[in-house]
Amino acid sequence: MRKMMIAAAQIGGIQKAESREAVVARMIALMDAAHAQGVKFLAYPEMTLTTFFPRFYVEDRAEFDHWFETEMPNAAVQPLFDRARDHGMGFTFGYCELTPEGQHFNTSVIVSPEGEIVLTYRKTHLPGHAEYEPERTHQHLEKRYFLPGDTGFNVARSQDVLMGMAICNDRRWPESWRVMGLQGVELVSIGYNTPSQNNLSKTEGLEKRLYHHELSVCAGAYQNSTYAIAVAKCGMEDGNHMIGGSIIVDPDGFVLARATGEGDELIVAEADFDKCAFGKSTVFNFAAHRRIEHYGLIASQTGVKEPQQ
Repeated sequence: MRKMMIAAAQIGGIQKAESREAVVARMIALMDAAHAQGVKFLAYPEMTLTTFFPRFYVEDRAEFDHWFETEMPNAAVQPLFDRARDHGMGFTFGYCELTPEGQHFNTSVIVSPEGEIVLTYRKTHLPGHAEYEPERTHQHLEKRYFLPGDTGFNVARSQDVLMGMAICNDRRWPESWRVMGLQGVELVSIGYNTPSQNNLSKTEGLEKRLYHHELSVCAGAYQNSTYAIAVAKCGMEDGNHMIGGSIIVDPDGFVLARATGEGDELIVAEADFDKCAFGKSTVFNFAAHRRIEHYGLIASQTGVKEPQQ
């Protein structure tokens, strides 16, 4: 049996003035707490090292390059890698990546207990908009500051588990999950920074946003028979509120652990990865039941085209 203690390290708001070193110290404190509970794999949120700066508009995008990491690990983050290696713990976290070619991505990595990056993922489904839009209650400018990811949804074996990643809005798209499911994924880690208010709808607030978040993660885990860790950066950040609701979900789509607050918080569950096999061999036996001859629109069309009457 492949049993492992897994955990989500929820992070409270990170203010603009907070340094990378201060954030990493908070991350290490949660990692130490996880180690004390026997955790062997720990997930941190999207954009763990910085505030969620896409809520701010600047004309010159380069003014925000200081929020991006040009190498990983770097001097500020190396202590986290070192502590994880001391604990024999694998982990994943999100950050903003600036490549040597000058490209900007919303990125996450999976790191082995030996401190090696085994998988890199760049966010695919960027929400929001690219230009300032005054009709919104707040700006969500990911399309201004990031390129759509170019990695695809890959899966890698680490700690004898098939692991994959998604970031925030990706969790709402079933295609994200299914591509990893078709690679036999057994653990999907999803970091998110989700505003508690839809900036174009006053009726979509905290309660509905938490429901849709949990619905998406539980459905994705069930429909691909995989464990999932969805972990928030949440609470008040630079005067803006983001949802918490970090959860760990089993291959049947049931929540095993749930955060209770909106600050730094650790949630832990035991995963038995052999349990993924049942769903993969029955209801979601893809080889036996998928009918790809009928799915062409999924990969050939983006927007809706209504049938001609």
